[in-house]
Amino acid sequence: MKNKILLVILMLSFSGFAQRYPDFKSLRFDENYGFLKNDTVSNGWYKTVKFLPVSASKETYISFGGDIRFQYFYAKNENWGDGPQDNDGYVLGRYLFHADFHAGKFFRTFVQTQSSMADGRIDPNPVEQNPLEVHQAFADFNIINEDNKKLILRVGRQELTYGSQRLVAVREGPNNRQSFDGIKAIVSRQNLTTDFFYTHYVVAHDGIFDDASNKDRQLWGSYFVFNKIPAIKNIDIYYLGYERANAAFNDASGKENRQSVGTRIWGKTENWRYDGEAVYQFGTVEAKNISAWTASINAGYRFNAVKFRPEIGFKTEVISGDKTAGDTSLQTFNPLFPRGAYFGLASVIGPSNLIDFHPSLSLEVAKNVEWVIDYDMFWRYSSNDGIYAPNTTLIYPGDTTTEKKIGNQLESEIIWEPNQYLYFRLEATWFQAKEYIQASGTGKNIFFTGITMQLHF
Repeated sequence: MKNKILLVILMLSFSGFAQRYPDFKSLRFDENYGFLKNDTVSNGWYKTVKFLPVSASKETYISFGGDIRFQYFYAKNENWGDGPQDNDGYVLGRYLFHADFHAGKFFRTFVQTQSSMADGRIDPNPVEQNPLEVHQAFADFNIINEDNKKLILRVGRQELTYGSQRLVAVREGPNNRQSFDGIKAIVSRQNLTTDFFYTHYVVAHDGIFDDASNKDRQLWGSYFVFNKIPAIKNIDIYYLGYERANAAFNDASGKENRQSVGTRIWGKTENWRYDGEAVYQFGTVEAKNISAWTASINAGYRFNAVKFRPEIGFKTEVISGDKTAGDTSLQTFNPLFPRGAYFGLASVIGPSNLIDFHPSLSLEVAKNVEWVIDYDMFWRYSSNDGIYAPNTTLIYPGDTTTEKKIGNQLESEIIWEPNQYLYFRLEATWFQAKEYIQASGTGKNIFFTGITMQLHF
């Protein structure tokens, strides 16, 4: 713990010396520091870290960067009181470091290591603990690289994220981000960007440099993004194919072959933000035919002329669950590879067989300080299906009761970003267990709290 405290102090001091550059991105490989080639003003160690020429022309260079994050969490009545309980809390630490090598306009390689540790955690899972691994290692061949026209072939281990991250995400909230081994073609022209990809999921193992591509879980598809569309601004259209060797749902198990087709409309104005999405899934789980779906709306309005610039938000989702046990069809929705902390970092349930109403209030209480309060209300969509974790592991079966009410969740968090390098968050969540939870297990209310400190560089 002493070493972690010293490292936090070092993080604070380093961030004060670093000159401001463009904001860091969630996908660090999307950053490009080639503009520093012509920078005659900046100097010092940080510029060298971000732009280290290895040729006289400076067209070939290496850029280094990373993220360090510490989190302390405490949960009372974790999993509604079922299973082992931790009365002391635990510390999660995640270290991400990368090197980005550019050889002119037409070739680059990106390598990123990840180490995720869980100190004091009772029986940590692979999402919480994954010692030193090669998280990403891919090569880009820029076949066409012009200002308004690109064709890039990407080969190797890589992160994938699409749209609102409801189906494919980097899983930033949990301690261990996820990646895929495969190939992707990126095509962009003016207001259209398209990805075509075929990948195998990378499975985390509790050793060093032993994460492996998993042929039992495959993901492929295409994702189209159209920008600057009149009236609606932006629209996504996508197809995702998914295969899993050993699926397990409340009323189906075996080999899963699932196809997802969806669309998303999203945008932002000076006051409004909006994001609507609909997905339909078909395919098979062993002998059962899949017919599942989801629809969601996520919108907010910010009062920019009012003190604290309050934003009132509202989100609602309807996510299908299996209608009838023992028949030849399955209506349970599979979120594939979602963002993990789907309904907050407490992460008690995942987006399957669910109806969710989620109002929120956000306030800018000071410069770079935001206070968010949200309230979630959960019901089962089908009383014949159970509830699931974000990875579709069945938490409770569907036949414990006919009651649909799962519970209510109140969450509050304060976020402070003093600059682009540092991020702090203090949060607390209270989950009130209702009739379905009470009938299915111990049924206690959950209290969860935590603090996050993160450095980007």
